[in-house]
Amino acid sequence: MDFLDTARRAITGRGFKVVLPEGGDGRVLAAARRLVDAKLAQPIVIGGADEIAAAASGLALDGIRVIDAKTAADERLAAAVIAQRATMTVAMAKKLVAKPLYLGGAMVALGDAQAMVAGVANPTKRVIEAALMTIGLVAGIATPSSFFLMSCPAAIGGARTVVFADCAVNVDPDAAALADIAIASAESARAVLGVEPRVAFLSFSTHGSAAHARVDKVTAALAAARALRPVLAFDGEFQADAALSPLVAKKKVTAESAVAGHANVLVFPDLDAGNIAYKLTQYLGGATATGPFLQGFAEPVSDLSRGASVDDIVATAVITLARAV
Repeated sequence: MDFLDTARRAITGRGFKVVLPEGGDGRVLAAARRLVDAKLAQPIVIGGADEIAAAASGLALDGIRVIDAKTAADERLAAAVIAQRATMTVAMAKKLVAKPLYLGGAMVALGDAQAMVAGVANPTKRVIEAALMTIGLVAGIATPSSFFLMSCPAAIGGARTVVFADCAVNVDPDAAALADIAIASAESARAVLGVEPRVAFLSFSTHGSAAHARVDKVTAALAAARALRPVLAFDGEFQADAALSPLVAKKKVTAESAVAGHANVLVFPDLDAGNIAYKLTQYLGGATATGPFLQGFAEPVSDLSRGASVDDIVATAVITLARAV
């Protein structure tokens, strides 16, 4: 995958630090070892000495910084939590950063590391909660979300990679949340793929071909996204074929559009559509799905499947760090 090679080149030798808060998992330690050996990053693994020793199972830990959240928590790190929740006391904040996910997020918020990658031992909800309480969201974004990178070898016009969002986090986003997802996805496409984003808001309707409240939500989201980021290329509502095929777009879209037939970011109206679409694309279309990656946060943070392999952890860390470049 070209985007992964590009990300590797972007971070190699730069001394970027990535926090891996789940040091009690052998996969995390193996991934940290690979990051060090390939000079891709300096891993900071969080965990107690005994649990890390057990998980390492003889794996060399030189070059990997290991810290224990229970002893590392201090007022400086607690300040990252207080910055997001002004009503929180120092004592309460210190209790939070004594937990690995919160400690990791606080370190990223304070610049001690460039990114955090977690999820092999924690559900997505917990990773997001910790990131919201420490790192916070990008100014103007109120909705954390996720995206997949779908590498499609049999795409019309040749192999390409497309951003799919949101396929993992928001079940039924309203129009404002959908606009946030589109804006964050556009920035993710630019940062990870190095492309100018062309964002299609998907529906079962194309430019008014059907009337329904679900279509109205998508058109309202489009209007909101355009108002918030007028320089970005947003369009819709589109059926998927009108978003991706120039031939279909010529038949279905009469208005001038920089997106119709050429979309590289697909925004789905809800989690049903997004999750089903990425899995069908993967299993029937032969695409490779990389992700999901969290987005919308003020600093790079990503979630992992609890079934993630060592390769998955390394790839996620590489791409997440590339967003810090």
